[in-house]
Amino acid sequence: QVQLVESGGGLVQAGGSLRLSCNASGRTDSIHVLGWFRQAPGKDRDFVAAIGWSGGTPYYTDSVKGRFIISKDNAKNTVYLQMNSLKPEDTAVYYCATNSESVDRRAWQYEYWGQGTQVTVSS
Repeated sequence: QVQLVESGGGLVQAGGSLRLSCNASGRTDSIHVLGWFRQAPGKDRDFVAAIGWSGGTPYYTDSVKGRFIISKDNAKNTVYLQMNSLKPEDTAVYYCATNSESVDRRAWQYEYWGQGTQVTVSS
């Protein structure tokens, strides 16, 4: 099993920044891809970004390109999501998740999930 714990969420004004962290433990050798998803109340859980655990090109959904940066520190078993120029529509619970195969935008393709961290952007 893989355990994931997100942190770094909070309240921020529009235009501000936050950095989310996701720490992985357990069988981290099974991780091929680490992804970030977000879910607003009453909405679907949507793909945000993903990165290969061993490297490769990061992937982003169009709405966050140029604003968000995904990165990782394998020695710390941690993936980060740097969120800049935040907008009210970024408000959601943000989750990290593992995929044992490849990058996928579909949430149901991911196996292990953290509990999420709330990001609220006000104007």
